[in-house]
Amino acid sequence: MKRSAPHAPLLGLCLALAAAFPAAAQTNEELLKELRTLRDRVNELERKLQQAPAATAPAAPAPGQWGMTPEQARELNRVAVKTEGLQDSFADQGLKGLKISGQMDPTWIYNRAQDDATFVFLNNGDARYTYDNSYFGMVVIDFEKETESGTRWKLTLAPERGTGAIFNDSIVHEASVSVPLTDLQTRLWAGQIPDWTGYELTLPAGNKLITHNLLFDTMAPSAYTGAVLDITSGKWWVRGGLANVNTARNTSGNKQPSLIYRVDYSKGEFSGFGFSGVHGKIANFAADGTYFGDTGEVDPITGDPILGEVGFASAGKNTMANLFEVDAYFIRGDWSFFGQASVGQQDGAAIFNSDGVLRDAEWWGLSGTAAYKITPRLEGVLRADYVDNSKNGGGLLGFSFDDPINGIGRGLLDDGSFAKGESVGANRWAISLGMNYLFDENTIFKLEYRYDGADQPVFEYVGEGRFEKSNSVFGASVVVSF
Repeated sequence: MKRSAPHAPLLGLCLALAAAFPAAAQTNEELLKELRTLRDRVNELERKLQQAPAATAPAAPAPGQWGMTPEQARELNRVAVKTEGLQDSFADQGLKGLKISGQMDPTWIYNRAQDDATFVFLNNGDARYTYDNSYFGMVVIDFEKETESGTRWKLTLAPERGTGAIFNDSIVHEASVSVPLTDLQTRLWAGQIPDWTGYELTLPAGNKLITHNLLFDTMAPSAYTGAVLDITSGKWWVRGGLANVNTARNTSGNKQPSLIYRVDYSKGEFSGFGFSGVHGKIANFAADGTYFGDTGEVDPITGDPILGEVGFASAGKNTMANLFEVDAYFIRGDWSFFGQASVGQQDGAAIFNSDGVLRDAEWWGLSGTAAYKITPRLEGVLRADYVDNSKNGGGLLGFSFDDPINGIGRGLLDDGSFAKGESVGANRWAISLGMNYLFDENTIFKLEYRYDGADQPVFEYVGEGRFEKSNSVFGASVVVSF
């Protein structure tokens, strides 16, 4: 619909006023003159009306104000000053680049042979390391700091149950620095470093089950104290160097560090493989610490070499050891698979050492784990392990004695005699069936039933005073991390 002209109402008013005067009192010429005067007045009013909106429009914002009021601009400036002050304070206090994380896993364990059903949490007890008393029931706090130059500083504290508690009576699980050399991918990594052997991690938040596999518990070191070269190149990650194995400082007379290394290849996020090794002198805990052998002297009558004491290997004496393992993982959809094969040997560390001769310990083992996501949160897990340890009465890394809790060494019959003789160790195996449930992004519930066996009666049933070839363990835990 069209609109009427803006001045139409005013013009109509003027005409009405003019019509109100008597026609006889005015001539036609006078009337036309008054009409022209009224028309000019209306035109002037129209011009004023058209100019009024432009005169009253608000002024445009000053450049840089983005439509803010002066008070809003002042508030923005105050916020900027406070933010800069907080950043400066954060850096001055050393908090820039600092990350703090942690985890804990209160655990409940039932061990049929040991006749106990107990909560396990922050216990040191007699400091024994067994498959039902290893790296769980822990509290861990982790501090990581990265400087602007790329140097990484890491301190992980785990009272009573960390690697330091195993060999150094310390709450320090890891204390290391990683310094970039030529670039950020080539680093010097030094300090106390947890062992990297196999597909299982030390701390509970990274494992699917509560207990560890047999290879982890009996064939792998706990930690290294030394320095390694750390190189990352594409899909390859290589670490190698020299270190003390399972000790912060070697005892008197032990001057040779061990060669340690680990190589990983990640084909992608869902598959990869790796291998690691240790070659050098490690503490020997053989039951009889005396070496006997050729003294270099000859019997004057028979001409035969004279045998006698030529050395001593008490607890803490280091002897040559060689450890090597390969491991791999494959993840496809809801399925996860992990595998490991390990072999090891240590001079004079076997359990059987009659006639004063320390024999070599030799062993090998296999471990495999399969896991399936029943739902996105619920996962079923099956693990199977086997350890061949029959030679010279048995003997594994750090286990140069009959161990009735872990089932290592010679089996005993009811009459106290050895089941297969004193020179034959028991071969071990274990099967674990468990589940884990992701309650939320920080909490995992775990259940595990584990059945351990051997080809000799090596498990002591303490409540019954006898030895059996098998044992059952059940565990439940909640792992909370942040």
